[in-house]
Amino acid sequence: MKSVRDFDVKGKKVLVRCDFNVPLDESGNILDDTKIREALPTLQYLLDHGAKVIVITHLGDGTQSLEGVRNHLFELLGQQVEVLENIRSHKEEVKNDEAFAKKLASLGDIYINEAFDVCHRNHASIASIPKFLPHGAGFALQKEVEILSNIMQRPKRPMIAIIGGAKAETKAVYVDHFCTFADVVIVNSLVKQELVNKKIPLEYPEKVWGPKAYVDAPDLTKEDIEKITAKILQAKTVVWNGPFGKFEEEKYTDGTLAIAKAIIESGAFSVVGGGETIEFLKKEGMMSQFNHVSTAGGAMLEFLSGQEMPGLKALEL
Repeated sequence: MKSVRDFDVKGKKVLVRCDFNVPLDESGNILDDTKIREALPTLQYLLDHGAKVIVITHLGDGTQSLEGVRNHLFELLGQQVEVLENIRSHKEEVKNDEAFAKKLASLGDIYINEAFDVCHRNHASIASIPKFLPHGAGFALQKEVEILSNIMQRPKRPMIAIIGGAKAETKAVYVDHFCTFADVVIVNSLVKQELVNKKIPLEYPEKVWGPKAYVDAPDLTKEDIEKITAKILQAKTVVWNGPFGKFEEEKYTDGTLAIAKAIIESGAFSVVGGGETIEFLKKEGMMSQFNHVSTAGGAMLEFLSGQEMPGLKALEL
């Protein structure tokens, strides 16, 4: 996979696929610009080396205006960058229409993917534009792939994976693959319930830990917290995606907070990902105490579970 550094970009038009799908308030103001800031080193590098940058991104379901994103990007970079209209306003994007991808490709000379968060999507601007242009990875995408690959292939042990959050039906199917490289996989009650109710087969059931009860509990019990945190404290590598319990209610944050504190106290190399996890850590002022924070949720889990990701495959061809 080539890097943005591998191209002579001076005087070239560079299409950069970003993920600026940021949360907005009712007035359209950006509530959290983390995803935009992640792409800044790549965008600044291109501008510093004489490229004309054209950003491609989506926002929400495709109906939202990118005016606020465009203005905020100007404030952060101090210079104007062209941002195409919301890419998901075109049905051809989600359908991965090759003719549409070719039309997009005609706007540039080089394609750079800086949107790891959506690399699991088989969309035109992610999987097909690279067929028509020289292509490579942005700095943040490259870093993400390197860190997650090292965790799968060369983790310091014991290595613990923690899978929580609300999308239990999706996440439960990843558990068995996580067991192939993790020493312990800790799941929340929803994921545990899904494993039991759907009778999902596990090759390494002894590696899977979870709350004593597997009903939809609002929080971990004290007994669960003691058991889970004791295991986390032994870790040398931790990957965490998804909070435990109804963390959005203050009275049910004990379990998630205990997990976060145990990861920090363990001194393990720590990777956290997913919107809800990041939301919780920001609220608690703990973000800086983790080694790598990934804005990717589903993409991170799919990568670690060995799924083929169209956006990454396209960059390797």
